[in-house]
Amino acid sequence: MSVVRPHCQPDNLAQPALAGALDGRETPAPGATRRSRISRGTTLVHADLHNHSLLSDGDGSPEEAFVSMRAAGLDVAALTDHATLSDHLSGDLTTGSLPAGYSKAAGLTAEGWTRTGMLADGADRPDAFTALRGFEWTEPMLGHVNVWFTEEWTDVLDLGQMQPLYRWLSRPTGPLGLGDGSAEGIAGFNHPGREPGRFEEFTFDPRVRDQMVSIEMFNRRDDYLFEGYADGKPSPLCSCLNAGWRTGITGVTDEHGTDWGLPDGKGRTGLWVTEHSRKGVQEAMRARRFFATRTSGLRVDAEASYKPKGEVVRMGGVLPISEGEVTFTLDLDRGTSWVDMPLNLQVLRPGTDAPTVATVVPFTAGELATVTVPLDITDGDWVLLRVSDPSQPNATLGPAGHPCNELGVAYTSPWWFQPS
Repeated sequence: MSVVRPHCQPDNLAQPALAGALDGRETPAPGATRRSRISRGTTLVHADLHNHSLLSDGDGSPEEAFVSMRAAGLDVAALTDHATLSDHLSGDLTTGSLPAGYSKAAGLTAEGWTRTGMLADGADRPDAFTALRGFEWTEPMLGHVNVWFTEEWTDVLDLGQMQPLYRWLSRPTGPLGLGDGSAEGIAGFNHPGREPGRFEEFTFDPRVRDQMVSIEMFNRRDDYLFEGYADGKPSPLCSCLNAGWRTGITGVTDEHGTDWGLPDGKGRTGLWVTEHSRKGVQEAMRARRFFATRTSGLRVDAEASYKPKGEVVRMGGVLPISEGEVTFTLDLDRGTSWVDMPLNLQVLRPGTDAPTVATVVPFTAGELATVTVPLDITDGDWVLLRVSDPSQPNATLGPAGHPCNELGVAYTSPWWFQPS
């Protein structure tokens, strides 16, 4: 197993570029240690999995993106420019008339995809910094989907339909290694509910259940839990998980400027990896072994145990029961900067318009928090933990008096009930 060396000094060849990457801006303050107090065998890495550049509608050069994110203290970073209609329609027509590398009008092109891959390969340092190439499938009415770990990419072939993307994702590598093997990739729902179609209301496709690994709850500085609720729409989280998707929960900056990795307060994801590499990141994402936050340096780990066997399941896993008392243990810490900070632990269960909150338990950052609740699969097959700051309101509100109207600090990935 590889050893994680977070925030390690870059190699000598990279130091000059990294030294000037932030132009005097301060990096986020150090946070908690990377070792969980409740589980073994993994190490925390801080990730930003959704960023843009001049290769689509961003403002900055892609050559600067990975340098900035590494210098800002991130351990894992992805460049995911928009894939729109460019490859099959306007891309070839507009590429020649635009400044070199600039394709805002059309989105990602084949040349841009190749360039992103070369930049990611050049920035990737096993055990130190994991650089990923991805793309953001961009349907203007239905929504946007990030895709990582594929050799090829696809744009929007049929407006108003999710099925072409799901069909593309489910294609395996053919005989003799032929075909793009997109079934080896993983994907996630971005800023859910921002576009009115909401992924065809999260219509479930079992072919890609295991590949659709994430849903963004924090995007930039926004919490998407109640996105659209004021307009009469249900919580995107409930719509997604109630439909049958088994997505973990992510936070991202969705950077379109030149502040990749900065400033503090934008979304990010904490991944629990067995090795600090692309392989390790992909495995952790497939296992839904991650959490969302907007706070740099935050450590969050959670596990569930259930009676009578007392077996323990980490967040993102399956509880092989239909009902019973489940005890959740949460490890949340941000080091000395959050000593004695009061927080609330909320246990979220399925609801129609908004998640049901089974219980709320006050706790203090840095201490282990535990709560035991009776759960029944007849009320829905998922449960997750949300941490809130009771001193501040959530910017986007849900039902009057709902506990999640408090400011969101972190979301764990869910657990799912699946009786054996």
